[in-house]
Amino acid sequence: MPRLATSSPRTWAEDPATGRRRNLTREEDHAFWGWAAIEVLRHAGIRVEELTELSHHSLVQYRLPPTGELIPLLSIAPSKTDQERLLVIAPELADVLSAIITRVRSADGTVPQAAAYDSRERTWNPSMPLLFQRRIGLENRPTTSTSIRGLLRDALASSGITGTDGEPLHFQPHDFRRLFTTDAILNGMPPHIAQLILGHTDINTTMGYKTAYPEEAIRGHRTFIAQRRSARPSEEYRSPTDAEWDEFLGHFEHRKLALGDCGRAYSTPCIHEHSCIRCPMLRIDPAQRQRLEEIRDNLRARIAEAEREGWSGEAEGLKVSLNAANNKLAQADLTQARRAEHVHLGIPAYRDIAAATLTTRGPRGH
Repeated sequence: MPRLATSSPRTWAEDPATGRRRNLTREEDHAFWGWAAIEVLRHAGIRVEELTELSHHSLVQYRLPPTGELIPLLSIAPSKTDQERLLVIAPELADVLSAIITRVRSADGTVPQAAAYDSRERTWNPSMPLLFQRRIGLENRPTTSTSIRGLLRDALASSGITGTDGEPLHFQPHDFRRLFTTDAILNGMPPHIAQLILGHTDINTTMGYKTAYPEEAIRGHRTFIAQRRSARPSEEYRSPTDAEWDEFLGHFEHRKLALGDCGRAYSTPCIHEHSCIRCPMLRIDPAQRQRLEEIRDNLRARIAEAEREGWSGEAEGLKVSLNAANNKLAQADLTQARRAEHVHLGIPAYRDIAAATLTTRGPRGH
């Protein structure tokens, strides 16, 4: 095994096939930040310049007036349209942000300050606890838009993924914004809500972000939109009313279940007739594990009774539910293990770090 003549803070290895020395520390760092950039762009739908300006102060919280439940939000600083936006942090995005904060925070638990240069305004921004920053030498430097594009390019090159023509794929940061928009609209989000979330001034710009899915899905969706436009042309593309906004917030209240939360898309009905144990959309709350164990034990007793009485059809259906309950128990254990591995986002525990708590009606479309 080759050895270095002097100690090094980096981990090196020699490729047995080529004999080339590889800096594994740098490769791991590039891989992490490439993954982090892709996941945040994919789950938040923000622009690349907005990504580089995310800071620990971007994490805020909104309290639902009827229930007092806290909804984690991501504050997007004004950029192209000079309008601040607030995005609901989905569980998948929360995991990514948690991993980023764990990566960049100092030994004292705080996120270091870093000053970024705004190439558009040609000024230096004030030092902030930026999420996308890297330790270079003795200082923390913010990650630039150019660096993000390089990380995406390297990630694609390393993956070896090609298109249908066999040629390497080329992704730009803005492509993930289009993927986010397409996914949101095809899963039931009203176009005028998507427009406000994305910060578009024109609804046609939002509707143009729909080219990432197969042709038949795009064609069907465009037909659906055309029918809605012809039926209600003046009502579909406007700012939401107070009643519509209250309905949008009410969606989060209706997702609350005894065993956790329902993860179905906004404005979509329950397709499993409220058989939550069997439904893959149920996100188990680990704190409800004992309740789930009681349900499992009850299913076992009912299966034994059905088999004893000769109710074969009943026993077969109960066994399906039992298998689903066991899967949900494993899901709860996995969720608990993941929470133990990651740092909390600072919402609401780090109230002195998270920038604000919204106790009144939040800005629409955020």
